Formats: sequence, C-alpha cells, structure tokens
Amino acid sequence: MQTLISALLVFISTSIDYLVVLIILFANQGTRGIKSIYIGQYLGTGILVGVSLIAAYFLNYIPQDWMIGFLGLIPLGLGIRSIFVDEDVDEDSIGNQIKNNQSQIFAITGLTLAMGGDNLGIYIPYFTGMNVGQIVIVLAVFIIGIFLLCQLAKRFATIPMIGGIIERYGRIIVPVIFIGLGIYILVENGTINYLISFYN
Repeated sequence: MQTLISALLVFISTSIDYLVVLIILFANQGTRGIKSIYIGQYLGTGILVGVSLIAAYFLNYIPQDWMIGFLGLIPLGLGIRSIFVDEDVDEDSIGNQIKNNQSQIFAITGLTLAMGGDNLGIYIPYFTGMNVGQIVIVLAVFIIGIFLLCQLAKRFATIPMIGGIIERYGRIIVPVIFIGLGIYILVENGTINYLISFYN
C-alpha cells in the first residue's frame, strides 16, 4: 500500500505540469492526432523510466544507505526551484513544433522527453533500493496513470481556460510533493541521522 501511494504521488507530481501541454496538444490535433499523442506519451515516459531504472540499479551497489540518501537532495532542490522559477508553457511553439514535424509520434515523444528531463532527478532516487515487486507496482501505476492523464487532458481540451487553472494549482502541489519526497528519501536512508551523529 505504501508503494502504491508513493507511486501515485510521484506520478501526479511529475505529470501535473505536463497536463497543460497535453491539453494544448489535444486541442491542436483534433481527432487525427489522438493516437499519436497516446503513443508518444507512453514512449517518452517509458524511456525516462527505463533510464532511471538502469541508473537506480547501479546505485544499489553503493555500500552505505546514507550515501544513497543524498539523492533526496535532487527532488528537494527541484521543489525549491519550482517555487521561485516560473516556467510558462508557450502554446504557439508547442503547436508549431508538432505540426511541422513529419512524424507526430516522434515529435510528441521528443516533447515528452524534453518536458520530463527533470523527472530523472525524481525517478532515479525513487527507484533506488526498490525490489522487483515494488517496481512492478510502480510501473502498473504509471501505465494506468498515463492513460488517465491523456483522457483527462482530452476532456479538458474542450473547456476554455482550464489550462490556466491547472497551471496555477500545479505550482502549489508540485513543490510540496517534491520537497516532501526529498525529505522522505533523506530520512528513509538514514542520511539525516548520520549527519546528526557525525557532528555530535
């Protein structure tokens, strides 16, 4: 249950900002490009998760857990950064990028990778130390989550001004979850306790 809840929180926190982009894509593509959006989203996210799993596998060979805990500084830093850095989505540039590309699937996959590059800083420490069963649960949550995210974006694409509302609340939710995840990783791996004992 803990793995399921954490997987949901990680997926939501790393996807909520991309929801605005998906709404723009669905609004611009109409019925023709719907399949490409789904496939591109799965491919892009799959690549990011695959790279994270490989990196997390090698990090498991680090002998001390408290050393792995320092990876929690990455989501912690991203959370703090997202509070102060305002990254607006340019609707026109996204629409032009997809329309001018010969292959919509590759274009959307590339867009997913570009928008989700920071997610590696969340996924890698999150997957580190997980067993096979936990990874399967997380992957199942991500697979279902991507489908639901696309469905939600497709519905929202028909509602004017909804993207602005999501963007506004996303700026509150994302930092809180990222900072919480960073602190959790630092505590769970005993990094904070180690540093306290080191200085005492």
